[in-house]
Amino acid sequence: MTPDPARPFGRLITAMVTPFSADGSLDTEGAAALATHLVDEQRHDSLILSGTTGESPTTTDAEKETLIRAVAEAVGDRVRIIAGVGTNNTAHTVELARAAEKAGAHGLLVVTPYYNKPPQAGVLKHFLGVADATGLPVMAYDVPHRTGVPIETETMVRLAEHPRIVAVKDAKGDIVATSDVLRRTDLAYYGGDDAGVLPWLAIGAVGVVGTSTHFVGARLKDMIEAYERGDVAGALALHRQLLPMLTGIFRTQGTILVKAGLRAQGLPAGPVRPPLVEATDAELNQLRQDATAAGVDL
Repeated sequence: MTPDPARPFGRLITAMVTPFSADGSLDTEGAAALATHLVDEQRHDSLILSGTTGESPTTTDAEKETLIRAVAEAVGDRVRIIAGVGTNNTAHTVELARAAEKAGAHGLLVVTPYYNKPPQAGVLKHFLGVADATGLPVMAYDVPHRTGVPIETETMVRLAEHPRIVAVKDAKGDIVATSDVLRRTDLAYYGGDDAGVLPWLAIGAVGVVGTSTHFVGARLKDMIEAYERGDVAGALALHRQLLPMLTGIFRTQGTILVKAGLRAQGLPAGPVRPPLVEATDAELNQLRQDATAAGVDL
């Protein structure tokens, strides 16, 4: 796989859930099977492992490495595997990054340090330190509603100077700030809000890091490709068709509903780990309604 510098991780990326066995242990066979489904049936270009949707706060460092190896063995020759390695401890993040590289990851997802709320100088030092630690390309994850700290525009411009910081998962929702960064850098932007991908394409984004894409990935990729070839009306029609699922997957915490939906389809998922809880019957019924409205069979 030779990545396109304009879209180093392709167009369609999913933050994959981490399948667990009934007893709560890591299900490597299930992870390999789910990854294969996402590649074969949902046309993915890349998969993120151990992101928030992958329940990274509750998986051990050893489990994260094992997961990468299992998925790399199953589909690593056909998609790019991006390892979520972000923590609020720079030294620990560096350790995870190096382990991910050894395990076969093709890239790193690094979130802004959370909870301890570093100043922008600390945010900059954190990302640069991780980018210096391996030879892998880095996608910076800007999601201040989770972390409490945004990556400010000037910080992002500085990060773009590093040769291995090549992309951004943008879940900040500030279209003006994103436009400014795109004007001033060559960073590849991926929409981190499923329902906001189409407007983000209009300002220069190249793809999506999605959650609902476990179910509608192939059609969302069609939307991106339609927009890129100038079929704006076709892209808008797909956006509107998919909107019930793009938004419905977040009626409660995304991992909860993705796993419930995958189980309904007979695909590997297993339970969630505490502090997450399983979807209620009412929540699953609502997800089925949202899926039906978007043309998805659950």
